[in-house]
Amino acid sequence: MKIPKTIKKFCRFCRKHTEQKVAQNKKKAPSSLKRGSKYRARLRGAARGTGNLGRYSKPAVTKFKRTGAKSTKKTDLRFTCSVCKKTASQSKGMRVKKVELV
Repeated sequence: MKIPKTIKKFCRFCRKHTEQKVAQNKKKAPSSLKRGSKYRARLRGAARGTGNLGRYSKPAVTKFKRTGAKSTKKTDLRFTCSVCKKTASQSKGMRVKKVELV
């Protein structure tokens, strides 16, 4: 998908439409050390539950785990205002195989 390098867009800091530079950012994986993560909960002894958690009533992991894997990642675009130089992220990413800034 081709996206122009500069877009005229509303800047929420200036509160008016300004010329904005577009840059693509790499998506980061969520950290396993965040405050509400399941990993931290397990260390505290929470997030365990009781019973077999349905573990023995399901087929092997290879059967169902990777069936509906997505072939694309969502775009992560950053818009930098030319007036106030502040950066805002794109509200909703689109699924695109390749992004090209033209």
